[in-house]
Amino acid sequence: MHGSIQANVALLDGVIAGMSGVDSEVLVCVPYPYLAQVSAKVQHSRLMLGAQNVSQHEAGAYTGEVAAAMLAEFGCAYVIVGHSERRALFGETDQVVAMKCAAVLAAGMSPVLCVGESLAERDSGRAKSVVSRQLSVVLDCLGVAGFAKVVVAYEPVWAIGTGLTATPFQAQEMHAAIRAQVAALSPVVAENLRILYGGSVKPQGAAELFAQADIDGGLIGGAALVAEDFLAICRAANS
Repeated sequence: MHGSIQANVALLDGVIAGMSGVDSEVLVCVPYPYLAQVSAKVQHSRLMLGAQNVSQHEAGAYTGEVAAAMLAEFGCAYVIVGHSERRALFGETDQVVAMKCAAVLAAGMSPVLCVGESLAERDSGRAKSVVSRQLSVVLDCLGVAGFAKVVVAYEPVWAIGTGLTATPFQAQEMHAAIRAQVAALSPVVAENLRILYGGSVKPQGAAELFAQADIDGGLIGGAALVAEDFLAICRAANS
């Protein structure tokens, strides 16, 4: 929940100006009120637009909610679904997250499905089982074929906004487990699945993270609010 009309202009101008040195696909996911502004801003650039959340409902008496079809009208290509803050602060269950993913796909967009464990879950040795459960519910809802248009983002909850980052080994281990779970259902879908790492990614550690075999990019939080930091992370994904 960051941004203002004025701040958005400065940030996006900086990012768009630096995109010539970036080979990877780059996406900005913005709060609902700024979708129109940012949609117009990125229209003639390589920058893609996404939203940070969506309703699982198609339409109706859900005051304050935003439907997937509405997001699509603003040119959103992606929607973040099931972010750890949505799960922890707003009580989103695995089932609700799965329904939201289905709504995003039905509207022609791609969900960025967030999965991840808390520090207590990691310390008790349950990290992989927690992530596997979160993934399983969505796989059951969409079917593995639906994952052809899904992006998965592994975000260890203990590494978000804390300054802590999973080591490249820890992150790669979980990413490999995620890909293996999907591969058990469809090797082809698993091979093409993009799995992002999110959790206090900074420019200085990004290249080492992205060098891992199963880490295909990043879901960037705080560092994305500073154009040069964000661009440095994007450039780290080039190789």
